[in-house]
Formats: sequence, structure tokens, C-alpha cells
Amino acid sequence: MRNLVAVAALALGGCGFHLRAAENLPFDTLFVSTPATSALGAELRRTIRIGTSTRIVDTAEAAAAVLDVSGETTQREVVSYNAQGQAREYELRYRLAIRVHDGKGYEYLPTTPLQAVRDIAYNDSQVLAKESEEALLFRDMRSDLVQQGLRRLGAIKPRERQG
Repeated sequence: MRNLVAVAALALGGCGFHLRAAENLPFDTLFVSTPATSALGAELRRTIRIGTSTRIVDTAEAAAAVLDVSGETTQREVVSYNAQGQAREYELRYRLAIRVHDGKGYEYLPTTPLQAVRDIAYNDSQVLAKESEEALLFRDMRSDLVQQGLRRLGAIKPRERQG
């Protein structure tokens, strides 16, 4: 049995599998323009504090970079109907755009749209359960977009310091 576990561990290690590591951001300090009281702002700040060595600051002047988040929208669109003409399936979309700059005119990352899409089946007899499922899917999509945004931030090459 021990040999089997050892072989499985070696096989996983040999194939290149590893857990997703925390993103290393190229900035020591970061100002996030989204309100901390919004669900997106709170999750973004929490993820940066826990998963990176970057420190969140309270003002743009004190930050090495400013993260602007704009255009946050959620959308629900009917994908298919049943024989009675009632919605049977929806497509949920969560969109936002991010931009990173130094607050002095230099742009590290131009405005970049991010989007997550999920499908959800709908049943009139399970309205409350489907509303809860929809809220859960939107929360999951928000988490996905936060991770996408952090990967984009992690890929930024900071400009050379002058002087």
C-alpha cells in the first residue's frame, strides 16, 4: 500500500502538477479605487492581502500603482425556452474592466475588460433554489474575475526607475 502511495505521489510530481501559487505582484504598494464596502472591493483587497506581499494603501499618492476597476455589470439573458414559451435556461454574465497606472500619467495596464459566463437551468417549481444558485454563481464569477485580474497584474513589467 505504501508503495502505491509513493508511486502516485511521484506520478503527480512528474507530470508537472502543482497547486496554484499566490500571485507575485510587481508593486510594493497598491491603491484599489473600488470602495471597500462593495463585495468586489472587499474580495479584491482580501485576496491581495492574503495571497501576495503587496500592501494595500489608503491613498493613490502613497501607492506605487493604482488599480482602477470600472464597468462592473451583471447580466442574465434567456438562452432557451420550453414548449410553453417560458425561460428554461439562462446565461449569466459578470463583466468588469481593470486599469493599472502610477497616478502620474504612466499606464502599466490599459483598460482591460474581463468577463465570466455561466449557464443556469431554470425551473418554475424551484424559484427560491434557483435564485440562491444564481447568487452563488455570480459570487463564483466575481472570484474568478478577481483571480483573472490578479494574474494580469502579476504579468505587468514595472518600468525602470529613472535616476
